[in-house]
Amino acid sequence: MAPRLDYVGMVVADMARSLDFYRRLGLDLPAEADHSPHAEVTLPGGTRVAWDTVDGVREFGGWTPPTGSARMSLAFRCADPAEVDRYWTDLTGAGFHGELPPWDATWGQRYAVLRDPDGNGVDLYAPLPATVTD
Repeated sequence: MAPRLDYVGMVVADMARSLDFYRRLGLDLPAEADHSPHAEVTLPGGTRVAWDTVDGVREFGGWTPPTGSARMSLAFRCADPAEVDRYWTDLTGAGFHGELPPWDATWGQRYAVLRDPDGNGVDLYAPLPATVTD
């Protein structure tokens, strides 16, 4: 049996600010997690996403801050192109960094790229409606 991806962990400088970003994407994170060194949520399908503060992760050693573009990206599928635009507007309006504003990509998706408070890429996408050609 091949291993199954179960857990994606991120190290954050400001837990409350990072969780605010991900709550705005619909993740159900309790308010008390804002002041904790660790927070996690289980997504539909069972994969867990977790956040640890810099101080918290340093307690178990071996962590050094990434340099250059050595960060990860997450991609969130939205229900439709309008939802991509809505999340983009909400997140950038709340002061989060928008990398690439929504556009209709040649591969058939409405697509946008943001950065979470720690510089990780967060892509939003939704399939574009099929066009009928005569």
